[in-house]
Amino acid sequence: MSDSHRDENSVTVAIVGAGEMGAAVGRRLREAGARVFTSLAGRSAESVARVRDAGLEVVNDDDSIVRDANFVLSIVPPGVAVEVADRLRGPLARARAKPAYVECNAISPATCRRIRDLLGATTFIDAGIIGGPPVAGTQDPAKGPRFYASGPDARLLTRLAGFGLDVAILDGPVGAASGLKLSYAGLTKGFTALSTTMLGAAEREGLADALRDELARSQPYFLAWLNRAVPAMRPKAYRWVAEMRQIAEFIGAPDDGSTIYDGAALLYQRIAEEYVSRRSAETKR
Repeated sequence: MSDSHRDENSVTVAIVGAGEMGAAVGRRLREAGARVFTSLAGRSAESVARVRDAGLEVVNDDDSIVRDANFVLSIVPPGVAVEVADRLRGPLARARAKPAYVECNAISPATCRRIRDLLGATTFIDAGIIGGPPVAGTQDPAKGPRFYASGPDARLLTRLAGFGLDVAILDGPVGAASGLKLSYAGLTKGFTALSTTMLGAAEREGLADALRDELARSQPYFLAWLNRAVPAMRPKAYRWVAEMRQIAEFIGAPDDGSTIYDGAALLYQRIAEEYVSRRSAETKR
């Protein structure tokens, strides 16, 4: 067994996923004294830069990642959450000192339970992240997202509360934390989709200015929110497509409203494609 598993005063965390959230969480843990590493195999130059800026160790071998970690935090786009778990299933089975696998992605409770079953005897924690990436340079848990955790082993995650993370335990089974995350995202990102849809419809009819004038008159706080949320969504829209589909799965039946989020997925897919096309055209100028 490695020293990291023997030393109760230290913790080693593997971050699977070097996106904006994953790199920032890794930075927070490292700044608070944890050993943190990630894999850059197959990752973009942007991911490489994020990991370098966060000061994370790079270990590209999955068996080494699993062998040396106390916790493996999967923080990837929801569309590849099952694929990532399947990739790590073999290394987890071979590991002598098995880490806790923390499923942190925006997935439905059913998908979360599917991943738990896929990993078998591995210690499994369902975690839902609510809030933006942690702020660099501080270990204040309030300046970062909250990690809601559920399932029989959820309390193990409180160990990371001593390393700058805001951890809250839900009294519920595997799937509860994922369900809470999707309920929250369904409101916030779903509302952004609804707002974007109606702003677009008003603009096509030449009513954008009139709509904004009326919102300024009768709903000024709503207009201020729109002015922040809609532009900020565009570079992130590609990440929200699969999340909307997971929310639709979570809701279930069409007459319960699931098709609202199927539509939101299509909207975000179009916006993501337009954003990429626009960026590409700007680069060629």
